[in-house]
Amino acid sequence: MDTELLKELVHRYERASYNVNRSIKQMLLERLPGEMTMDQYPIMRFLLQKGQCTSSELADNFNVGKSSITAMITRLSDKGLIVRKPDQKDRRVIYLMLTPEGETLCSMMDDQVNEILMRHIKPFEKDEAIAFIETFEKLSSRMMKE
Repeated sequence: MDTELLKELVHRYERASYNVNRSIKQMLLERLPGEMTMDQYPIMRFLLQKGQCTSSELADNFNVGKSSITAMITRLSDKGLIVRKPDQKDRRVIYLMLTPEGETLCSMMDDQVNEILMRHIKPFEKDEAIAFIETFEKLSSRMMKE
């Protein structure tokens, strides 16, 4: 593929990605319960999927500093959405887990995300939607390897 075409494709990808992410964020902001912020939702979703993890794992996964994660964890803990649980063998290790209220809230937001995305993917033909997702996953996989 020639350089000019690649530049144009990158530009189109950037524009589309920005618009999609901005639109999803705006739609979610309108549905967020008062107990949760847009920054907290991905952390809670990660905890819901993983069950428990340390703050270092969160910082690594979200590519942010440990102090940023600590501040978010404290706010989530103050709201009663996560708990800190010391490791039984090594009390220096603290695991983070969602509370039942946090699980309910996170599951509710997952339903909202599904509703939003399904509404926008549904008009596509089945083969078109599958090809899009497979191509996007391929891009994701290549980028994760770097």
